[in-house]
Amino acid sequence: MDIPRLVVAAPSSGAGKTTIATGLIAALTARGLAVSPHKVGPDYIDPGYHGLAAGRPGRNLDAFMCGPERIAPLLLHGAAGADVAVVEGVMGLFDGASGRGELASTAHVAKLLRAPVVLVVDASSQSRSVAALVHGFASWDPQVRLAGVILNRVASDRHEQLLREALEEGSGVPVLGAVGRSAAVATPSRHLGLVPAVERSAEALRAVADMGALVAGSVDLDAVLALARTAPPLTGVEPWDPAAEAGGRLPGPGAPRIAVAGGAAFSFSYAENAELLAAAGAEVVPFDPLHADGLPEGTAGLVIGGGFPELYVRELSANAQLRSAIAAFAAAGGPVSAECAGLLYLGRELDGLPMCGVLDTSARMTERLTLGYREAVALHDSPLAPAGARLRGHEFHRTVCEPGAGERPAWGWRLPTGPRTEGFAGAAGAENVHASYLHLHWAGYPQLAASFAAAAAAFRAG
Repeated sequence: MDIPRLVVAAPSSGAGKTTIATGLIAALTARGLAVSPHKVGPDYIDPGYHGLAAGRPGRNLDAFMCGPERIAPLLLHGAAGADVAVVEGVMGLFDGASGRGELASTAHVAKLLRAPVVLVVDASSQSRSVAALVHGFASWDPQVRLAGVILNRVASDRHEQLLREALEEGSGVPVLGAVGRSAAVATPSRHLGLVPAVERSAEALRAVADMGALVAGSVDLDAVLALARTAPPLTGVEPWDPAAEAGGRLPGPGAPRIAVAGGAAFSFSYAENAELLAAAGAEVVPFDPLHADGLPEGTAGLVIGGGFPELYVRELSANAQLRSAIAAFAAAGGPVSAECAGLLYLGRELDGLPMCGVLDTSARMTERLTLGYREAVALHDSPLAPAGARLRGHEFHRTVCEPGAGERPAWGWRLPTGPRTEGFAGAAGAENVHASYLHLHWAGYPQLAASFAAAAAAFRAG
């Protein structure tokens, strides 16, 4: 299997990658093409907009959490049945995991995918200097094929003319489009980045449509497609297969039902996590804690991922019936996996309002952003991983839990300030709960899904 593909990158964050990438996806989809959207790195929010634009899930390509060897297979898996794949980069083109060279950078992923790169340049406040910038990026790493430029935030026709003349003279990289400044495509932001698409509903759909119209009117889509088709075959690469990764289905009749929290408060998830659970033999049942009055009937496992519970703390707290049901499920020995937002929800309280009370910790918002990749080791056995398991994950939050770890911490890792223990691998009266700030992409560690599905099957069996 092969797929035409390109990577949308930028010299730095804030250049407009998400607007241009989402607009490209929407504009190509409007042409009748099936577009497979992807995002470099761990971010959950941009793929939500990509998914709205494409009408299929936005997926992440994170070489740190999933391993470089899985990047091309994951792209082919996500792009099954698509006509073209559009991959949005992260940060600046060559910015990777801190202190690890190119690892997990946009350039690294572009090389793993053998994909041409389109550089989105914020052209505001410059003219001829844009040629020097593009020349530098084009020549920095000969293995990265910087094959086109899209100029963003162009002030006027005259400004565009100056930019094109400079690039034609000094860079040798073709200009694929020039996008003017537009307030219509702005997406609101808050403490962790853009407001997720799931929270904006009709507004998000309009914003995506506006991005598509802006790009369709400003970018040569035929040239973009022609460029994507120059990507060479991914020789020797097979699509990622969740069934093979999960190790086969569980023995015995029926499937353990695993409830997966979603909705506006818990919108952070990787599509492959649910696919792995299903491949391991589980029945995956989504539910929305903002509206559900209980867990889905027959729940044998509970997954609560990341999101923004702090913005919905009153609604979550007011749903006492569901909070009680979750506490009872955990007390009965039901396996629970909770990440970040899920950790906050399982605690005693969040910003002073009652939560589920499964864990003896309280959470509150702070001004401090905790952000970064982590190399973690499991310190105790849990339904998710055995003690000693080594995994790579990502932290991203502005809350703090007090205490931040239980008597049986979930993880240990080392920061520049020293070693740290974090999270809860079981708690008094809730031994099968695993809760932590650490976000994990299960495609990098498919044994997590197999282990959790097995725990759910054992709980169901009594």
